[in-house]
Amino acid sequence: MQPEVMMKKKCISARKASLVLFLCQMISALDVPLDSKLLEELSQPPTITQQSPKDYIVDPRENIVIQCEAKGKPPPSFSWTRNGTHFDIDKDAQVTMKPNSGTLVINIMNGGKAEAYEGVYQCTARNERGAAISNNIVIRPSRSPLWTKEKLEPNQVREGDSLVLHCRPPVGLPPPIIFWMDNAFQRLPQSERVSQGLNGDLYFSNVQPEDTREDYICYARFNHTQTIQQKQPISVKVFSMDSLNDTIAANLSDTDIYGARPVTERQPVLLTPTGSTSTKVELRGNVLLLECIAAGLPTPVIRWIKEGGELPANRTFFENFKKTLKIIDVSEADSGNYKCIARNTLGSAHHVISVTVKAAPYWITAPRNLVLSPGEDGTLICRANGNPKPSISWLANGVPIAIAPEDPSRKVDGDTIIFSHVQERSSAVYQCNASNEYGYLLANAFVNVLAEPPRILTPANKLYQVIADSPALLDCAYFGSPKPEIEWFKGVKGSILRGSEYIFHDNGTLEIPVAQKDSTGAYTCVARNKLGKTQNEVQLEIKDPTVIIKQPEYKVIQRYGQVSFECIIKHDSTLLPTVLWLKDNDELPDDERFLVGKDNLTIMNVTDKDDGTYTCIVNTTLDSVSASAVLTVVAAPPTPAIIYARPNPPFDLELTGQLERSVELSWIPGDENNSPITNFVIEYEDGLHEPGVWHYQTEVPGTQTTVQLKLSPYVNYSFRVIAVNEIGRSQPSEPSEQYLTKSANPDENPSNVQGIGSEPDNLVITWESLTGFQSNGPGLQYKVSWRQKDVDDEWTSVIVANVSKYIVSGTPTFVPYEIKVQALNDLGYAPEPSEVIGHSGEDLPMVAPGNVQVHVINSTLAKVHWDPVPLKTVRGHLQGYKVYYWKVQSLSRRSRRHIEKKILTFRGNKTFGMLPGLEPYSTYKLNVRVANGKGEGPASPDKVFRTPEGVPSSPSFLKITNPTLDSLTLEWGSPTHPNGVLTSYILKFQPINNTHELGPLVEIRIPANESSLILKNLNYSTRYKFYFNAQTSVGSGNQITEEAVTIMDEVQPLYPRIRNVTTAAAETYANISWEYEGPDHAHFYVEYGIAGSKEDWKKEIVNGSRSFFVLKGLTPGTTYKVRVGAEGLSGFRSSEDVFETGPAMASRQVDIATQGWFIGLMCAVALLILILLIVCFIRRNKGGKYPVKEKEDAHADPEIQPMKEDDGTFGEYSDAEDHKPLKKGSRTPSDRTVKKEDSDDSLVDYGEGVNGQFNEDGSFIGQYSGKKEKEPAEGNESSEAPSPVNAMNSFV
Repeated sequence: MQPEVMMKKKCISARKASLVLFLCQMISALDVPLDSKLLEELSQPPTITQQSPKDYIVDPRENIVIQCEAKGKPPPSFSWTRNGTHFDIDKDAQVTMKPNSGTLVINIMNGGKAEAYEGVYQCTARNERGAAISNNIVIRPSRSPLWTKEKLEPNQVREGDSLVLHCRPPVGLPPPIIFWMDNAFQRLPQSERVSQGLNGDLYFSNVQPEDTREDYICYARFNHTQTIQQKQPISVKVFSMDSLNDTIAANLSDTDIYGARPVTERQPVLLTPTGSTSTKVELRGNVLLLECIAAGLPTPVIRWIKEGGELPANRTFFENFKKTLKIIDVSEADSGNYKCIARNTLGSAHHVISVTVKAAPYWITAPRNLVLSPGEDGTLICRANGNPKPSISWLANGVPIAIAPEDPSRKVDGDTIIFSHVQERSSAVYQCNASNEYGYLLANAFVNVLAEPPRILTPANKLYQVIADSPALLDCAYFGSPKPEIEWFKGVKGSILRGSEYIFHDNGTLEIPVAQKDSTGAYTCVARNKLGKTQNEVQLEIKDPTVIIKQPEYKVIQRYGQVSFECIIKHDSTLLPTVLWLKDNDELPDDERFLVGKDNLTIMNVTDKDDGTYTCIVNTTLDSVSASAVLTVVAAPPTPAIIYARPNPPFDLELTGQLERSVELSWIPGDENNSPITNFVIEYEDGLHEPGVWHYQTEVPGTQTTVQLKLSPYVNYSFRVIAVNEIGRSQPSEPSEQYLTKSANPDENPSNVQGIGSEPDNLVITWESLTGFQSNGPGLQYKVSWRQKDVDDEWTSVIVANVSKYIVSGTPTFVPYEIKVQALNDLGYAPEPSEVIGHSGEDLPMVAPGNVQVHVINSTLAKVHWDPVPLKTVRGHLQGYKVYYWKVQSLSRRSRRHIEKKILTFRGNKTFGMLPGLEPYSTYKLNVRVANGKGEGPASPDKVFRTPEGVPSSPSFLKITNPTLDSLTLEWGSPTHPNGVLTSYILKFQPINNTHELGPLVEIRIPANESSLILKNLNYSTRYKFYFNAQTSVGSGNQITEEAVTIMDEVQPLYPRIRNVTTAAAETYANISWEYEGPDHAHFYVEYGIAGSKEDWKKEIVNGSRSFFVLKGLTPGTTYKVRVGAEGLSGFRSSEDVFETGPAMASRQVDIATQGWFIGLMCAVALLILILLIVCFIRRNKGGKYPVKEKEDAHADPEIQPMKEDDGTFGEYSDAEDHKPLKKGSRTPSDRTVKKEDSDDSLVDYGEGVNGQFNEDGSFIGQYSGKKEKEPAEGNESSEAPSPVNAMNSFV
């Protein structure tokens, strides 16, 4: 069966090219030049020049065009296969082939269906010299299916929780591009908290109230068909804690207690990928995309690392707020474990992705076309690599070579075909197919056997013009089979050109590296092979270079003045120069003030904007030169004034008294420009070693104009002088004449000599080379000497060129050497160098430490001993010993966790070490290894040891619930770290009185398997302090403490608070009252505003320490918000209350309060009530007082004191039926829990009941407020419970 083969896309244009003849494959194999005239004359096998891609996805609405173009001589004919069998296009009216082409056109727009033409197509181009084949072209129509109908339930999430909105787009071809938008077609904003995953899902690390919306819409864009499909909108509602608590309170009955926990911070948890590890396979050359998205509050930050290596530089990118790691152009070296770490302030989570990079086949050496002459030899080589290694198969003219017609000149040897003594019938097209499970490559390469006499393709008498002292390249493009030999001659009867002044290129080109005037003339190229000879003559002219002999100079001009820059040139008389002026590397401004002359540029009426750099550029057809100058525009002084400027440069520099190591320099100072010269700086240039680089030599005071300079040997000195004043430095002076000092032996040797081996069997000797300035003479070299230390051995020496490293091979492993490096030049040696000690290369240690012993000191500390290894076996610098130890199992917990090895390094030749931080009651293993500079030696056998029991950690929690008059319920959690077998729990408790004095301590021992306890027979109305810890056989762990109170009659609050804010509103005023618990002499204030308004709160100060206030001047029929605060209590306020003023009365209505009959009726009612109260008071006094009533009488509560009639406040009211004392407040236990008891003193007995809310931990978060009068009589269950205070103040 014919294997599936495809051809690598290759396109050769038919344009002219002159330098085209190269040796390839073997010396006698030729490339045919891309010369159109030559190609028309030569026979050539077919070559595929254009074809459709391997995986060809087509638009089902348009005609399908499958490309197949080829060239050859004679022109090739085309045929196709479909799904491995011949495709007869003449039998299908919908299919046509383009003229003089193999390209198929399948007519879909006139009734054809794209699905009917799905399949695998292959094109064959054939002529009398062979057949070339295309790749297998897989035709598939694109698909953009609709979204399946689905019922989407609204997503209701709590604030702070994570959320994933699934997209699940329809499967299309090719896959769609996913994005999220709203109903207004606006992209949904994404951030570190909200982002789209690679699978198209939308991930929320934690939701916020602003995420609430009903139009989360996932869109899928199918680019091939230019269509976009839309998923049904997804609704998300985020419940904040405040709104959730209000909702719960509004829907619970009087006796229900429930609490919604507040937004709690959470440590990160990975939303994708799941689990702790995953794997991914990617192909070489592709883009590797790894993704980690985490939930958590605060929003986690993602970090990526590669275990055991670094992320590849220049190819690594982070996208999607660092949640996506992108590595482009991956290779096998990118395989490994990649870890993503999600971290916030509470902790971290991680995931390891094991990446394996495979590779589809890729070329190492693709076969190339062979052009041979009869009787020659050649080879076709096809080498490819991949992972797994690809298999190589050959075809001849599209047929597997095993069944192709035999050719005696051909021999197949794996990935190579060897041709020997070919004949014209050996011409054919060969296909190489390299394939593995990830893909394949196919290349066509022809063998074309031609017998052609030489031809020269370069035009005859071609003229070459070159600037003097530049390279000249004379072309001689040729072709012939066998390959011709090329020779060059100067002139018609000149001798053959040879010698170092010429370079002969393989493509026939003659290069003259430095063309001079005498290089001008005619040059003849001769090409010959066994079939003939031909020649061609070309002409070479050498031109003078273009030079700017008068360059523009730096100018300073006053504003509104005139300035001119010169640019005078000299050029070859046969070349026409053009002069172009630029300002700041751009064209001159289009301004008539700029006048360009033949050899100058003039600027009239100069302005500030003319400031800049002006460049003169001279171009000819062969060369280009330029020169620049700076124009500085300054303001014209209104009146003559002293101008302070930098000094002018010194001039007339002169050298006298020249000696071998010194010279005297003198100069004349320039104008100091009204600022005295403070000093002169002398610089030197070494024209021999660093031409053009100026170095600091010395400086002298400004009054001195001569200086004696110290010199070094073998330096070509030039000096210049810079003058300095308070304004700045002058321009450097013109350089002095040059002075070349005589050569001498080097004065010094190289520094920083070191000997460090890079391999176990070598010694690398390095040093810092001397500079040319330090060489003191020509021919700088180094004498490198070494010998093994402590061995009676002679020095071995070599002399090396001016380098900085020498490698001694074949040394024993890690032995000391004495090393020295001495400088020398043509005049002799430097002084004898000092010796340094180095070592040959290290190798890994050979043996492991023995006799490893572990002594467990306590439950968290162990001491490990070992015997040192012999120093000879270390084979390097002893770095120390490394102890690897890890926890195998916790004896107190059955669960096994990931083994994390720890390493402790003990420097030097230490034979023991301490292992701190061990976990009690656990099994550990350890081993010891010796380390040197090369690495670590083998590990000792693993040593197992156990840590004894320790004291446990404190219980994970202690919660006290269900307080009654004489009992409390305790619940606890076992210690997070038992550190042994728990034997019991110890509970201690004692009462605390009002002055915080502690009572007697009671101790109770509780079995270890208990997790709760009910303490009975406690004192009522008493605060207790509890101490709780766990015990193992070793002792007691840390204790946890808590406080709680049994149900009490009345106890002052533990901390200041304002509660039970109530309001009674009229048309234009409202009575505000509250309860206060805290320090005496507090000063209150009332803040109020219109509910729902963003305006600032209005503030009213309450006189004295009263617990009521009247707000006046309110607007009728308006809803207000109100809260009460205490001055000096740093932001301490009550919770808000809301009330509504009464509606405004129509002006035509009569105020009933002003009618006499109403006043009389009210007086009678008041009198009856007064009599009733007196009777009740008398009866109560006869029956005695409750203890609470006594306290109320002793400490009159301002909330129930009679109020003045003139300020509209309330009178006293008491319950005449039950004579129940009113509880003002209650201390709550430390866990903030309150349990409603079946007591006569329950708050439910006051008013119409209490609707409260409780937190997750049981703490009360509701508030009391009065029931509004305006509610209808039916269904008058209010969303807020009536306050006991309001129940008392129900009469005015």
